[in-house]
Amino acid sequence: MGTQYFRPRSGFSCSAGSCPARVALPADGGSAAPPGALHRWDIPPREAVALQRELRNRLLTVPIRGRVNLVAGGDIAYSRRDELLFAAVVLIRLPEMETVEQSVVTRRAEYPYVPGLLSFREAPALLEAFSRLTWRPDAVLVDGQGQAHPRGLGIAAHLGLWLDLPTIGCAKSRLCGEHEEPGPKPGDHAPLIFDGKTVGAVLRTKKGVKPLFISAGHLSNLRDAIRIVLRCCAGHRLPEPTRRSHLLVTSLRAAHERPVR
Repeated sequence: MGTQYFRPRSGFSCSAGSCPARVALPADGGSAAPPGALHRWDIPPREAVALQRELRNRLLTVPIRGRVNLVAGGDIAYSRRDELLFAAVVLIRLPEMETVEQSVVTRRAEYPYVPGLLSFREAPALLEAFSRLTWRPDAVLVDGQGQAHPRGLGIAAHLGLWLDLPTIGCAKSRLCGEHEEPGPKPGDHAPLIFDGKTVGAVLRTKKGVKPLFISAGHLSNLRDAIRIVLRCCAGHRLPEPTRRSHLLVTSLRAAHERPVR
């Protein structure tokens, strides 16, 4: 079982001008990231691309250490009528598939949409949601890419560096690379190849439905990523942690957009 009371990296949930009370920033957001933080989030896209290339070298692609009993799943949904986004993290216990706790955050999307820079738009909200957890996850699934990214640093890998936790990208669609179609049975998978290297796997999680795109993030490897995703599946296309976080953010968005009578 995971260790009670989750204490991630200092300053991890901040964005310029907007951060939870537990992290101290100057009133104007400051000109530098707080102590212990990897970087600021409000940087121009060109700098963000360069930062991704730098941070990629810090990723550790290794077997996940210890037993994996508590698995968190993170997802984001966007309001269709304003600039709000909804983030949710759901923590489940294996093998019971019991929901241990969940955390939600609603905030404005401050970074513009730029292909390949999704983490700069979504990660601050997810990190804030993670900061509200009581239990420390043994592994984290993210609805997005891990290392299966043009610069090797998708949102799951990026979050892993901030959280200092094993992370796994569990995306519904391909961002880069080529692959063959995996077999029809749950557990069948095919390598995802980018620039001559295997960066992920195309994994069938349910018969008769589209596969998922799985990749290691940080402190994990592809073999363990596939294994944990399959352990978290309970008859649906999505593994339970990200499926439940998806349902949660979808319900938050629906409540926000519901007309006031």
